[in-house]
Amino acid sequence: MKIFPHADIQAIENATLRESGESHADFISRSGRRMGYEILGEWREGMKTVVFAGPGLNGAYALAACVELAEQGLDPQIYLFNQGGNTLKPECREAKNRLQCCEADYELEEVTGLNFTMPDLGKNCLVVDGIFGSELTTPLPTGYQQLVRYINESKAKIIALELPSGLPANSTICLISRNVIHADVTVDLGLPRLSFFMPENYDLIGEWRSIGMEFSDLAIRKSESKYYLVERHDIRRLLPPRSASSSKADYGHAMLFAGSRGMAGASLLATLAALRSGCGKVTCHGPESSRVILQTAAPGAMFQADPNPDYISDFSLDHDYDAVGIGPGIGTAEQTVEALGAFLKIASANGRQVVLDADALNCLAIKPALLDYLPTLSVLTPHAGEFDRLFGSHPSSEARLAKAMEMADFYKIIIILKGHHTAVVRPDRRVFFNSTGTSALAKGGTGDVLTGLLTGLMASHVRPEIAAVIGVYIHGLAGEIVERENGMYSLTPEDLVKAIGAAFVEAAASSNR
Repeated sequence: MKIFPHADIQAIENATLRESGESHADFISRSGRRMGYEILGEWREGMKTVVFAGPGLNGAYALAACVELAEQGLDPQIYLFNQGGNTLKPECREAKNRLQCCEADYELEEVTGLNFTMPDLGKNCLVVDGIFGSELTTPLPTGYQQLVRYINESKAKIIALELPSGLPANSTICLISRNVIHADVTVDLGLPRLSFFMPENYDLIGEWRSIGMEFSDLAIRKSESKYYLVERHDIRRLLPPRSASSSKADYGHAMLFAGSRGMAGASLLATLAALRSGCGKVTCHGPESSRVILQTAAPGAMFQADPNPDYISDFSLDHDYDAVGIGPGIGTAEQTVEALGAFLKIASANGRQVVLDADALNCLAIKPALLDYLPTLSVLTPHAGEFDRLFGSHPSSEARLAKAMEMADFYKIIIILKGHHTAVVRPDRRVFFNSTGTSALAKGGTGDVLTGLLTGLMASHVRPEIAAVIGVYIHGLAGEIVERENGMYSLTPEDLVKAIGAAFVEAAASSNR
């Protein structure tokens, strides 16, 4: 699914109306009533329903939603802001007229002056924010800031329509969050916005839901977006087929350089994940101190001992492996950093892509000149801290994402910027946000699982840019599966490895996410 800037969303909506012949007023009415249906799902017996509607399009959606709420017996208390009595936009005026034709119960107070008495709000209230939504291109007007803060402090359940009021539509983040509605749920029309995927906004947007309005396919195709949301149907299409007559030789041999004394667990997790990725064979290269652990806990993999008993000092390849992953638990010993540099120079000359994670990234941060030897289409998997150690500190996730796009283009690599909505950033500056995952994955060792999974996918002849998207999605989905069984607190990376198979099965199922 494409993720669009505000101007493109407006153009797509206009093109949809032209193609369908539907009036804008009817579209607003239909959309608003669907929003009302989503609001109903959050209402509980005994809740007071309070709706704040602005004078423009967002207010029109709110008033249309109120028709549904009133007809379902919620008796909404509506505050329509019409300063001076003459500021309603045509679409809001029409929505008001349609609401007034509704015979169900509601209360409508039109606020025309400055003397507005705040309604009583509390934990037993359901508040609908239809003040500005996506109409703002600047911070919230001063006169509305007090209202927004009052709503936020009320402890009511808050549902925002389109966007929380105060969050500018043409920006990805808002640094003064006290002047923005803090929604528990944000309901949009079905065209996601980039701001939904910025960590700074998570507490403002809450749970994002879409009412799934149908828009012009032609307009969507013609809109050139750099941003995409990866969904299950995308993964189902990308998963490589397997022939009934194939053998292990058809699915490649993965090599993992992982582990050091005291960090054998990292190498084991990566190896076990690679074994579940679909590749034909897996070898793990590590210090002699890891041999017994690896050979006992991962008998399906081969082990290759490094000359150094405590850490990896040699990244030479004794075989033409189909993919190489480096990093989990390798440490940053001087000899390891030097050996990694030697490997990258040879790999770059030979055009061999590599997956670099964890301590491999820390080694690069120690010796940044090695970035110049990253093989084309190699995959780096940093979290925010690792990324900043490599490419400098960044004041916001928006700035970090922009830098990732620049660096992916400059070095011709793939950067997996890990987070709640992990972003796969390609050399063409396209960004693919992941739709799976859970806070249960915020635990040591889960990144090692991703490294093994990515390396195994690439070994099985999946192109790096495709393997990155599949691997991140499957990794997140496996986390969701574990959370369903064990809850959000008790996920272990071992559980995550065991859920990879179920995640592949679920991703390949016919129903969409």
